[in-house]
Amino acid sequence: MPPPTATLSVSSSSSSSSSLSLFPFSSYSSSKKPQLGFCRSPIRTRLTKFTSLTKPKYPIRKLMTLSAVSIEKETVVSERPHSFLREADGEDDGSVRSRFQRMIMEVQESVCGALETLDGAGKFKEDAWTRPGGGGGISRVLQDGAVFEKAGVNISVVYGVMPPEAYRAAKAAVTDQKPGPIPFFAAGISSVLHPKNPFAPTLHFNYRYFETDAPEDTPGAPRQWWFGGGTDLTPAYIFEEDVKHFHSIQKKACDKFDPSFYPRFKKWCDDYFYIKHRGERRGLGGIFFDDLNDYDQEMLLSFATECANSVVHAYIPILEKRKDTAFNESHKAWQQLRRGRYVEFNLVYDRGTTFGLKTGGRIESILVSLPLSARWEYDHKPEEGSEEWKLLDACINPKEWI
Repeated sequence: MPPPTATLSVSSSSSSSSSLSLFPFSSYSSSKKPQLGFCRSPIRTRLTKFTSLTKPKYPIRKLMTLSAVSIEKETVVSERPHSFLREADGEDDGSVRSRFQRMIMEVQESVCGALETLDGAGKFKEDAWTRPGGGGGISRVLQDGAVFEKAGVNISVVYGVMPPEAYRAAKAAVTDQKPGPIPFFAAGISSVLHPKNPFAPTLHFNYRYFETDAPEDTPGAPRQWWFGGGTDLTPAYIFEEDVKHFHSIQKKACDKFDPSFYPRFKKWCDDYFYIKHRGERRGLGGIFFDDLNDYDQEMLLSFATECANSVVHAYIPILEKRKDTAFNESHKAWQQLRRGRYVEFNLVYDRGTTFGLKTGGRIESILVSLPLSARWEYDHKPEEGSEEWKLLDACINPKEWI
């Protein structure tokens, strides 16, 4: 009997579904999803110097695509709506949902305005979209500007039902698992900024609010909520004054609410952005937190707002100093190598990317955080004592910058 051969088929069903990544928040297409099936090949295949194919260790169903989040198809709109909330939630009723939505809209506007002013040439392309049952988002991307190679600042407000696999990807606590499909609400802002100049650092920030209702098979369970997010810096070269400035802004935002936040979230950031197969961090850190609900909800809303509003003050002064610094091909090549590390982390370890892929999201939106270009060299090692080596050492051995 010839071995089974994988084939790709597309369902002819007229029904469609749409899903999205919450990290970064983006719109998703509802095109028909390819499904992986298996059939017996009519042609006998000879394998030479390979291990023979035997009965699969796991049932074939394990190879099928994961069920997608149940979300209505999005519609692109020419004008952004005042609110993406469902009518039942109230457009501006003072709830956490409505206030968080207002905050992310205001932050998107202020950050994009500051970036366009700094760039001087590039302009953000904007796509707004809604869904019939509520929810939607605004995606803004500036590409090939004078300062920025690629800059994305996206917001999203989402209603849906996620499968257990997506819930585990969205939650940091692996032991916190739910047995069935989970209705959810999520809102957030997500941004990655990649400058052209190798002496100007990449910045990432993401702030989100999440609610889940009881799973369909456990009625009456209480609603859960949590906040997550952070801001982190990824330079190719270390300017200590820049890193200290960046971390001081993070500490200042944290200290307004709890002096334990900065050291706790700084370590969390160093631990989260760890590239295990390299034994190094993606960058020089900042703050990161997730599943945060062990404080007063109002306090955490104010904390997330403060952190998001601190982005411009933390980043723009650094870019103003470094965007026009002279550089050569060697500097650019090192930047591209570090961008390769950025890609590796996002594709292999980032929970937001994992969530998007597990929910069948639109690939262009899930991967908006990736740079336009990156580089991999075989067994590259910077010369000990060089500026490149100093950056790598700081990524391997996280430092206390302030």
